[in-house]
Amino acid sequence: MPHDTQFSTRQRILGAAEELFAERGFAGASLRQVTAAAKVNLAAVNYHFGSKDNLIEEVFRRRLDELSHRRLERLAEVNRSVAPTLEAVLDAFIMPALELSLDREGGSVFMRVLARAFAEHNSNLRKFLSDNYGHVLKEFAAAFARLLPHLSKDELYWRLDLAVGALTYAMADFGMIQRRSGETERQHREQMARHLVHFTAAGLRA
Repeated sequence: MPHDTQFSTRQRILGAAEELFAERGFAGASLRQVTAAAKVNLAAVNYHFGSKDNLIEEVFRRRLDELSHRRLERLAEVNRSVAPTLEAVLDAFIMPALELSLDREGGSVFMRVLARAFAEHNSNLRKFLSDNYGHVLKEFAAAFARLLPHLSKDELYWRLDLAVGALTYAMADFGMIQRRSGETERQHREQMARHLVHFTAAGLRA
């Protein structure tokens, strides 16, 4: 069916772009490289996305819409509890990212793409991420602020910025600690997430 073919072509382009952006960065990966990897012509990219900037945004939208939804769902559960804890709010932020990093359909690759977004100074991309997903961090910041009344807004946002950076670094698997022999990928990343929650909680409370 034509619709299925279009969907397949679109997903193939997004998958190829994600891999190349993770490996070479947004400036380093050209549309020609994307079309070659996806086995499509340039017209197909233009038809589905219109421009490279739009393609980059769609690579993020494909993953971050679902990630944001899961984070906010978990945060709502925590907020409904009688006595929310700092660790529970951090868990709501970190565990959906852990699940994404374990997704065999490119989730771990996307975490490297996300790390690229922090590393590269792409003003269009930063504006897109802020406009579309900034509300998620604001929801979490409000929850943290209630639990950490001794922190000024400025101090809280500095600490959250560092926490988000640490999470992205960890989930992109850039760290020095490699998975041990006999340990599954899930076990390795769950251990990483536990350490991250404890470490970040201590940093936020300090």
